[in-house]
Amino acid sequence: MNILVIGDVVSAKGCEFLRSILPSYKKIKGIDFCIANGENSAVGNGITPFSAQFLFDSGVDFITTGNHVYRRREFYEMLDEREDIIRPANFHKTNPGKGYSAVDMGFAKIGIVNLAGTVYMDKCDNPFTAIDEILPKIADCKIKLVDFHAEATAEKRAMGFYLDGRVSAVFGTHTHVMTNDAQILPNGTAYITDIGMTGPKQSVLGVKPEISIDWLRTGMPARFDTAEGECMMNGCIFEIENKTGKVINIEPVTIE
Repeated sequence: MNILVIGDVVSAKGCEFLRSILPSYKKIKGIDFCIANGENSAVGNGITPFSAQFLFDSGVDFITTGNHVYRRREFYEMLDEREDIIRPANFHKTNPGKGYSAVDMGFAKIGIVNLAGTVYMDKCDNPFTAIDEILPKIADCKIKLVDFHAEATAEKRAMGFYLDGRVSAVFGTHTHVMTNDAQILPNGTAYITDIGMTGPKQSVLGVKPEISIDWLRTGMPARFDTAEGECMMNGCIFEIENKTGKVINIEPVTIE
């Protein structure tokens, strides 16, 4: 089967661009299942019920998130109720939502796990310990996918090798810049450090460049308005054997 994972969708601009291209792209590429990171999909940061439903209506089948998942309180109820939206599993156990889920497609069962990094990130539990606790719970899923929402390349690479041979794929999110290291690791796990973002091309992680520059130069508070102009969608297609859960091919995706 072909699984498409899409990098952080940024604000209304990213959502609208995604809707304009995703349905036809899924048909062209024969996509069976689509995952998008939606933690920045709301206008002004975070994710809301409206932005989440917009992604689903646009052709996304499953939403992962990250460190901005709790920015909007109105999203907490949806996060608790839906099985097709998850937040990092290594956030505190009493927090809204769940960190993993299983999707039964009939011909294949997919286990999806969301983790957050600890290097240069908000405080959370150890992601390596968290994944060890989760994997036995999705042992009946031949296909296992991990969205590692982390800042540091070294932490992401370490997680990839730690899970090599234990999951189908590990893909990084959060930095909004696609990396050129898509590969199959020695024991068969597909890996990429970051799958990029879906949003304005001429931006600093989706934000107007002049705002980011002024904030970095002066340290003064700033409202991070979304940049204008043409958009792009970054992501990755994993071609996976249903019976073994092994990735046969990785295809990085950039659509402008």
